[in-house]
Amino acid sequence: MHNWNIDLKELKKNKKQYTIWKLEQMVNFGLTGEKINKKELKKYWYKLDLDPAKKKFLSLLLWKKPS
Repeated sequence: MHNWNIDLKELKKNKKQYTIWKLEQMVNFGLTGEKINKKELKKYWYKLDLDPAKKKFLSLLLWKKPS
């Protein structure tokens, strides 16, 4: 994944923040051939800033009910 406005070296120093950022990027802007880790997605679900429509759809897939 290429992102021109984020210093990934600096962001990777904080594993939790990097994971949250990467999940948000993957959901909001596309997977670019990667798969989302379901366990991490559930773990950080309430900390993710996601597009509302995408979040509702993913919620249906993850828990079979809207959040």
